[in-house]
Amino acid sequence: MKKYELAVVLSVKLEEEERAAAIEKVKGYIARFNGTVTNIEEAGKKRLAYEIQKVREGYYYFIAFETEDGNCPNELEARLRLQEMIMRYLIVKQEA
Repeated sequence: MKKYELAVVLSVKLEEEERAAAIEKVKGYIARFNGTVTNIEEAGKKRLAYEIQKVREGYYYFIAFETEDGNCPNELEARLRLQEMIMRYLIVKQEA
C-alpha cells in the first residue's frame, strides 16, 4: 500500500455544513478510486500566504489515505480541480 497525504484549503465563505459536505465528497472520491482514508485532521481557519480570489483566509484539512492503485492520486486531482469550493489542494506521497 502506498501512503499519501492530501492538503485541502476550503473557502472561508462556506458554512460548517458545506465544509463537511465538501470533505465527505473528497472522501467519496478517494473510496471510488480504490483508496482508504486513514486520518482526517482539521487545522482550522488560517491566514493564506497570499491572496486567492481576493480572499486572505481559508480552512485547512489534511487527509491521509492509502491505495494500491497508482492512478488514484491522478484521478483524485482531476476531480478536485473541478470543485469550486476547494481553493487549493496538494497530494504528497509519504515515504515508507
